[in-house]
Amino acid sequence: MKHGKAIGPDNISVELIGALEDFGIGKVTHLLNEIYNTGQIPTDLSKSIFIALPKKTGATECELHRTISLMSHITKILLKIIMLRIRNKMKPEIAEEQC
Repeated sequence: MKHGKAIGPDNISVELIGALEDFGIGKVTHLLNEIYNTGQIPTDLSKSIFIALPKKTGATECELHRTISLMSHITKILLKIIMLRIRNKMKPEIAEEQC
């Protein structure tokens, strides 16, 4: 993941995750495997903060805003793992003609 990204509701930055070294990465891996196996995501990891940013200065209508979501970096890692596992299972099922 890229460095310098905004922190989510859990106040854990990408740099902090990168600095965990072997022991910390082992704990995060254990946590993510437990979430994956049980299917139950802790409430803290399922929270997101939505922020509406104006596309133009002085925007007052909803159509003139774009929304970003700040979520936990641990959640982003979990979602990436799930996406890769689904992709690996689906790839043999999809024919070449189907993009």
